[in-house]
Amino acid sequence: MPLAREAVELLVQAARAWYFEGNQHGLRDREWMALRFLGRANRFSRTPSALAGFIGATRATASQIVKTLEGKSFLVRKPSQEDKRSVVLHITAQGEKCLSQHDPINHVVNAVTSLGNDECVRLRDSLREVLNHLDAAHQRLDASVCRDCMFLAERGPATSKARASAEFMCRLYRAPISLEETELLCTSFERTRDRPKIEEHLDRARVASQG
Repeated sequence: MPLAREAVELLVQAARAWYFEGNQHGLRDREWMALRFLGRANRFSRTPSALAGFIGATRATASQIVKTLEGKSFLVRKPSQEDKRSVVLHITAQGEKCLSQHDPINHVVNAVTSLGNDECVRLRDSLREVLNHLDAAHQRLDASVCRDCMFLAERGPATSKARASAEFMCRLYRAPISLEETELLCTSFERTRDRPKIEEHLDRARVASQG
């Protein structure tokens, strides 16, 4: 227990990088969180309601955050291709540049990177297990990457570089998923129990896409 508490206290100290009073480079912490999420979310999760759920805010608060980011030209709204009554939030090149250069967590990312790839993998997997326990205890689901989701399915073996870019299917949204999209965050995520098979397929797709 003392070891676990010490680890959590260290996480709390690290969290000071993204929870702060006032603003940094013109954005408050929750605005940074929103911009960061929209920069990593897939097309199904870049909606005002999904954003509100991810940052733990009301729809009204999320709407105000979106207006702030729009006012700074960091994102734009576009009609959804699946549902014209809905909008999808798109981060702009200026927004991506802001994240790259000024995101408050960048120095934390650099510190974790310096641990080396193996340590990064262990840290990521350990934190994911912690979130899984919290999800189960509080009956909630956190967003995670598409490649680990139970709704990701294979469409068939790749026969060309073109096919390799769209040989997956989201069974929840009944939509094709490209290889690049499998690395993006989704708020409809549910963990798979069949990850080894999916990982093998992703490895084959990566080889095909590089051929």
